[in-house]
Amino acid sequence: MSTLIRPALSLLMLMTLITGVAYPLVVTGIAQVAFPDQANGSLVRDADGKVRGSSLIAQDFVGDAWFHPRPSAGAFATVSSSASNLSPSNPALATRVIDDANKLQVTGQGPVPLAMLTTSGSGLDPHLPPAAIAYQLARVAAARNLPVSTLEQLMDAHIEQPLVGPPVVNVLALNAALENL
Repeated sequence: MSTLIRPALSLLMLMTLITGVAYPLVVTGIAQVAFPDQANGSLVRDADGKVRGSSLIAQDFVGDAWFHPRPSAGAFATVSSSASNLSPSNPALATRVIDDANKLQVTGQGPVPLAMLTTSGSGLDPHLPPAAIAYQLARVAAARNLPVSTLEQLMDAHIEQPLVGPPVVNVLALNAALENL
């Protein structure tokens, strides 16, 4: 019996060291050298070097002076990141979307963009389509006493073209630039 258990335990220990210690250390080392920004969380820092967030995670911005991200089913908490799991036929989802649309509606600007009413799959998507940012330009310009054209230029400077998919704007990066105006 010990002739079977001893080699099995030895192999278990060896594989644990290889796959549980050595491999993660090698991958982490390579990531730190090849992609240090991404390996450390894609952190966004202000002029003083203080961490303001991650470019990969949305944050809730409150008030008319800020561009707002899409809603979050998990209140922008990374621990509970997920979609709402409400089906399109669920009355609670319809009520929330209608309430949000009424709250965000701007007279004379047409319907609220869908991206500002629906959550992403993770509930933490930091990006919005440029049309959703453009919808908010008048509100932010009025709250900050800035010309809309200044904010349009700021938006245009922050439009990203991902490898796959339509153009997007990172709301955290846009608000960080807005703070520096």
